[in-house]
Amino acid sequence: MIIRDEQAADRAAVRRVIVAAFARAIEADLVDRLRDDGDVVLSLVAVDGDQVIGHVMFSRMDAPFRALALAPVAVTPERQRAGVGSRLIRDGLDRARVTGWDGVFVLGDPHYYRRFGFDPALARGFASAYAGPHLMACALGGALPIRDGTIAYASAFTGLT
Repeated sequence: MIIRDEQAADRAAVRRVIVAAFARAIEADLVDRLRDDGDVVLSLVAVDGDQVIGHVMFSRMDAPFRALALAPVAVTPERQRAGVGSRLIRDGLDRARVTGWDGVFVLGDPHYYRRFGFDPALARGFASAYAGPHLMACALGGALPIRDGTIAYASAFTGLT
């Protein structure tokens, strides 16, 4: 398995992976809107042979420092719980760090995302439509430069359920 940048030719396969992983199209539609709006910073795929088996996206956020949103991460059902999602997330965080981003926010299960350095306490000082125990932040390369303020996800997230 390799992790690489998503290519235009991967889009249909990425959509299939996301729909299969979530058993609905909402997250796949989100990915399409983020692309259409130009808010995608990193879009990575996991490929085994010639098959796309996983995908992760990092998009721009409005924040008081250079911050990204991690969402969604998807792996085909038959490859879940085999480390594919973890590799995608770790590779994405490494790429974000190397390219000068200060932090990443994610909305999800703290038990799962803590292993990557995400912490609800780091996000607690930020006002957001998604504020609460499932909003977490991860500092890239040290501490977050600012510990409070207002953050906003890209407009494609508006109304997402």
